[in-house]
Amino acid sequence: MVAMLVVLPPSETKALGGIGPALDFSSLSFPTLTGVHREIAADLVALSADAESAMATLKLGPRLADEVAANAALLDSPTMPALERYTGVLYDALNPAEIPAAGRERLAISSALFGVVGGGDMIPHYRLSGTVKLPVAATGETPTLRKRWGTAITEALSDVDFLLDLRSGTYANLGKVKGATTATVLTAEGKIVSHFNKHYKGLLARAVAMADRAPESAHEVVEVARDAGHDVSLGDGQIIFRVPAA
Repeated sequence: MVAMLVVLPPSETKALGGIGPALDFSSLSFPTLTGVHREIAADLVALSADAESAMATLKLGPRLADEVAANAALLDSPTMPALERYTGVLYDALNPAEIPAAGRERLAISSALFGVVGGGDMIPHYRLSGTVKLPVAATGETPTLRKRWGTAITEALSDVDFLLDLRSGTYANLGKVKGATTATVLTAEGKIVSHFNKHYKGLLARAVAMADRAPESAHEVVEVARDAGHDVSLGDGQIIFRVPAA
C-alpha cells in the first residue's frame, strides 16, 4: 500500500530532449499497468510511421509535425523525469525544480500513454491525448483509451491510502477512484474558475509536496495549504481553493 499520493493531469506541451537512457517499461512505477502501456506505445509508434495518418488521428496541425516524429522514436529517444517532462501552467506553478526528493515521491501524473507514472519515472517526449481513439495495429480497431485502460488505472490507484486526485475530467475518466479527494477552484463569489484552474491546482500540489510531512487526510491537506498562504477549506467532500481577489 502507498500512504498518500497526489495525481496530477498531464500536459499537451512537454520539454524536449533528455539525458536519460531509452524508455525502460520495467522501471516505471505501477507495474500492473505495464502490459497496457506497452501495447499503447507499440500502437502509437506504428501509427506514427505514417505521418499524415498520425496527424489526422492525433488531431495535429502542420506546425506540430515534429510531435509525430517524436512518437515514432519514443522507444529509442532519451528520457527525463516525468515532473520535468511535462510543462505548462500547472507545472510552472508546481515548480518541480524546488521540490525535495521526499516531496517528489508524493506526486504522480496521469497519462493517456502510461496510465499513471511516478514523478521521478524516466519518460520520453511523446504526444497522445486522452481523447484520441488510437488504432490497434494488429486489428485496425479504434477503441477509446478509456476502454483500452479498462479497470487497470483504478485498480493501481486503489492501493493508495489517501489519494488527492487533481486530474482533469478526461484523465479522471480513464480510471476513476472511489473515495479519492478532489479539489475545486472558486472565486470569492463562489464561481468556478476555469482559465486559471491549473495554476491553483499546481500551487495546491506544491504545498503538499513541500510540506515537512506528507498529509494523510483532506483535513491535513487544508492545513498545509493554509500554512503555504492559500485560502483553502473543506466542503462537500472536496477541497475548496478560493482565488484571491484581483
